[in-house]
Amino acid sequence: MKSSKIILTNTFTCIALMALATFLFPSCTDDCETTYTYFSYEPIYTSLDEIRSSVAITEPEELKSPGKIYLYGNILLVNEHGKGIHVIDNQDKTAPKHLSFIDIPGNVDMAVKNNILYADSYVDLLAFNISDINNIQLIKRIEDTFPNYSTFGFHVDSDRGVVTDWKQTETTEIAASDCNGEQPIDFFWRGNVLMSFAEGDMAASLQNRSVGNTTGIGGSMARFTIYQNFLYAVDDFDMHVFNISSPADPQENGIVNIGWGIETIFPYKDKLFIGARNGMHIFDNSTPTQPQYMSTFQHANSCDPVVVNDEYAFVTLRSGTNCENFNNQLDVVDIKDLRNPTLVKTYPMTNPHGLGIDGNTLFLCEGASGLKVFNIEDVENIDQNLRLHFDNLDAYDVIPFQNNLILIGVDGLYQFDYSDSDNLKLQSKLLIATE
Repeated sequence: MKSSKIILTNTFTCIALMALATFLFPSCTDDCETTYTYFSYEPIYTSLDEIRSSVAITEPEELKSPGKIYLYGNILLVNEHGKGIHVIDNQDKTAPKHLSFIDIPGNVDMAVKNNILYADSYVDLLAFNISDINNIQLIKRIEDTFPNYSTFGFHVDSDRGVVTDWKQTETTEIAASDCNGEQPIDFFWRGNVLMSFAEGDMAASLQNRSVGNTTGIGGSMARFTIYQNFLYAVDDFDMHVFNISSPADPQENGIVNIGWGIETIFPYKDKLFIGARNGMHIFDNSTPTQPQYMSTFQHANSCDPVVVNDEYAFVTLRSGTNCENFNNQLDVVDIKDLRNPTLVKTYPMTNPHGLGIDGNTLFLCEGASGLKVFNIEDVENIDQNLRLHFDNLDAYDVIPFQNNLILIGVDGLYQFDYSDSDNLKLQSKLLIATE
């Protein structure tokens, strides 16, 4: 994105009479004008029919704007935000190999069971057969199952389709002014067109506002998860439940309303932990067709992924444009009584994102401040048990599994051997493609 800049020219014209006129007029009359140069952004829509017909399996592509990560056996799936899924052969963790790219417009999340990959595409749920990884096939689409998809950062109009781009027009206007030189608001709407005084990639700005009988593993930022024969997908308000007892033929099973600001879902045994901007919600999933609300641990508005073990939940809160707060911290929550979660301790952090847990080791992504590795055996003194801090990468989310840590960040995909958690060994990295 181009760096934003204010394009605003103030022209103040004051008609002041000379000294003699002060005897004729009691005060000087100010006649001021302001010249505004602004940019209008008209949304460009692509019809849902066109989007639905554009799903394809293509040649491998380099990582450009990666998002969610998902591990399924020796296959690593990496979401290219809003574009699709990179399919990577991860059998040799020291040399992962790009196999193909699944072109899925509007893709944000994914999950796999029994060789069936489930992925979102704007308002639709797609199912792919990946049993032959070299011949991936789209086998089913459930249309319009995510009506609140715009909460993922995309705008969907049922009549016109999806906003896939913005047309920029520069306009200059002269208007009367009260001479105080105040600048206007950053942007405003005129009908269906957005007006802005900041030049740049408004589309990206708007999106920031507005992965046998096996199941894979997602990161802490996941909105999709699988438990037994059910797929759960959360949007900003609801949990969507799909019956996948016949994996190739997913069926809508119902919707559970949660509230607002829902961001992530983390399964642990027969419980579901929902990260939301205002707290962590706990659901009993012993009846998978109808998860039952148990309790909420509330906190100030903030971005909020969560991971858990038998006794504690570890919740990161961070500030940011979408998070509407200034908290940057790790909360440790006692969940031994699931109906009464209580705060144990809060640890200040820099800008925490995703996190992962394996035994007494907690891996915490600190955004531009890197990756931190803690021993969490003593939850009252986690800050005194920082084992490692990699401050030379920008970390977004992690998946720890069988001594292999998969980390996705701004500059690429990393894998570390953590068999010695005091000495992580870099195994490989796939860097972001540069222009």
